Amino acid sequence: MTGSSVLFIGGSGIISAACVREAVDQGFDVAVLNRGTTEKRALPDAVTRLQADVADRDALAAAIGDRTFDVVIDFVAFTPDQVQADIDFFAGKTRQYVFISSASAYQTPPTHLPVTESTPLKNPYWQYSRDKIACEDLLVAAYRQDDFPITIIRPSHTYDETLLPFDGGWTVVARLRAGKPVVVPGDGTSLWTLTHARDFAVAFVGVLDRAEAIGEAFHITGQESPTWDRIHQEVAAAAGAPEPRIVHVPADAIMAADPEWGAGVVGDKANSMVFDNSKVRTLVPGWAARTSFREGARELVAWYDAHPEAQVVDEEKDALMDRLAEAYAPGRV
Repeated sequence: MTGSSVLFIGGSGIISAACVREAVDQGFDVAVLNRGTTEKRALPDAVTRLQADVADRDALAAAIGDRTFDVVIDFVAFTPDQVQADIDFFAGKTRQYVFISSASAYQTPPTHLPVTESTPLKNPYWQYSRDKIACEDLLVAAYRQDDFPITIIRPSHTYDETLLPFDGGWTVVARLRAGKPVVVPGDGTSLWTLTHARDFAVAFVGVLDRAEAIGEAFHITGQESPTWDRIHQEVAAAAGAPEPRIVHVPADAIMAADPEWGAGVVGDKANSMVFDNSKVRTLVPGWAARTSFREGARELVAWYDAHPEAQVVDEEKDALMDRLAEAYAPGRV
């Protein structure tokens, strides 16, 4: 709503920077609070900058002063203790507290598709997701018991031109261009929803300072759900690489070889995830994600080609991909 005051905690990340820009474009009075040490993405000139480490509550109090905000959004809260500190600090200082949760909190694997906001929250495989669920539980209790004005937003896999959708990032693109085999978990046919940050931002800003959003949870995701094989094919085409040599590797094998990589696969990416966005469209009529992944893949490759310093190959992950690709090459298993 034009003129509403919004505080972003964080604000230079992939999702948050896009949302800051969209909020400014829509006429919100935007302040961004961060440590001020690095800004990964430039903020609009119209933004009021506040500097503090949100974990230092004295510094936060000094930075905020006697300000109140129509909306407070925390993009850097991941654990219940961080959320409880926000509840304690911002009670009485805002009309809407927006928590950024995750669509990975939904039942994994889901028993049915598409996923809606009523799909149970249960992910026994990934600590990140379990922490987000615990944060949501805490916020719902604060809303029910103390009328703390929450709104929960669950992004799925949201990217901008700097974030490749692969574990290993540029390592995979380098392998594609070199004609080396690339590892795809499972059989490559699971459906995966990708959302460009600029599309996410339009729907996100549409729920800010809305009385109808208080006490509610919304996911905001794209409508396109390509298979993992197709995701690799689109990036290969955008990179001018040959047809990818895809090697399908069981998720359990990836977990055994690299537990950190495997946790994200088993607890998230190995499962088909398709979403029904009807609920958010009730508040933002006509909203739709308009950036196809084919277009997004071209933007990704163009950005990396323009930023050679970001073309970092993870040598350990590259060597692991070699070993997995050799072990599970067609005809070997």
